[in-house]
Amino acid sequence: MCERLSELREALRTYAESFDPACLDQAQAGAVVAEAVALEAAASYLRGSAGARLADTGAFKDAGERSGAHHLARLSGTSVASAVEALATAKTMGELPELEVVARQGKLSSAQLAVVADAAKVDPTALSRLLSKARKTSLAELREEAARIKAQADPDPEARRRRIHAGRFLRDYVDAEGAWNMRVRNNPEVGAQIKAALAPVTDRIFRAARKEGRREAVEAYAADALTELVTTELAASEAGTEATSDATVPQRRPRLTSAKVIFRLDLECWLRGYVLPGETCEIAGFGPVAVSVIQDVIAKDNPFLAAVLTKAEAVAGVAHLGRRPTAKQRTALEWMYPSCGVGSCTTVARLEADHRIDWAKSHLTVLEALDLLCDHHHWLKTHRGWSLVEGTGKRDFVPPDDPRHPRNKPPPGEQQNDEEQDQQPDDVEPDDEEPDGEETDDEEPRDGSGEAA
Repeated sequence: MCERLSELREALRTYAESFDPACLDQAQAGAVVAEAVALEAAASYLRGSAGARLADTGAFKDAGERSGAHHLARLSGTSVASAVEALATAKTMGELPELEVVARQGKLSSAQLAVVADAAKVDPTALSRLLSKARKTSLAELREEAARIKAQADPDPEARRRRIHAGRFLRDYVDAEGAWNMRVRNNPEVGAQIKAALAPVTDRIFRAARKEGRREAVEAYAADALTELVTTELAASEAGTEATSDATVPQRRPRLTSAKVIFRLDLECWLRGYVLPGETCEIAGFGPVAVSVIQDVIAKDNPFLAAVLTKAEAVAGVAHLGRRPTAKQRTALEWMYPSCGVGSCTTVARLEADHRIDWAKSHLTVLEALDLLCDHHHWLKTHRGWSLVEGTGKRDFVPPDDPRHPRNKPPPGEQQNDEEQDQQPDDVEPDDEEPDGEETDDEEPRDGSGEAA
């Protein structure tokens, strides 16, 4: 067996040494990537399974290592955390033969396999759903689904909330380059409120940079927003301490733009006060939470809170609990699209509301005819004629010549009527360049919600 593996390695090494990517056309490059991904996935399975067997033999003790994970990490040149994950995945596969078959065939990457194994270990009945999700969606969306499955299988979500709270931390360090880094761990409702406070400041900094002709990553503006929020609060606190002691003089604080934290929950579980299997109670973009989380936030009169009440998968109502409610349609859209509406895209920053039916012709803004797209996919739709396939929520995004493109939909009768023709998007002269992750120059500046200012 080991001799055959050595032969495979030698054959792959020989191929790699003579490989010239510059000689590949588009189709060939795609084929090589697909084959390499499958090879890497199969090799990852071998590494984890053999590593688990190596740990069982106690070889790490002979090597002077602390554990099997430390031994595997040294042998494979990876982190201990990665090795721990690989060994845990291998153990779970031993308990779930169906998952091991998929892993042997190289159909899942090591990251996908770890996520599926971790959730299926808690709820083996969800394995088929997880495998289907892994084949159709991004890794980020697979992780979200796995988190939901684990949360639904948790018999005591309140205990989980207390456990996470007890283990909360904020750690900082200076890396090898001399840059300051920070890592925070807390319950999702805390992260959601912090991100909601950062969003409008980040957007304002973004728009100011555009006016000055500067283009940087959204993460850079978010870092600036965090600095501004913290230092502004500190300056306001110091000013209040040094100011007059007259209690009748109000201390002014900088006024910030409003932001939102969106909770999605089934109406029945909200009225009941706890979640039953199959029901949903979560923060959009952050995952499942206990019902008490929403109760606590409401009790604190959080002005940033919005809730989308659902029945099964349908929106039953939108409740804005702040003093200044935002548009109901926008809240429902942000629930339906925590990220870009394109199935393979996980972009969450600066999503744009897109009309499926040209607004200039209909003069109607209907929730059922709206999607949220990132600037890249919105540009492709506007200037290259791409489109989401018919449906609701995250789905495939196809070029104009794809049979699933809405404009290529077969007419219900022998002839396509004029009304259907009118709904086809107008031809647009293509720009020379596509956006670089930010708004295009022909777009209006937007506020924190992504709507036109």
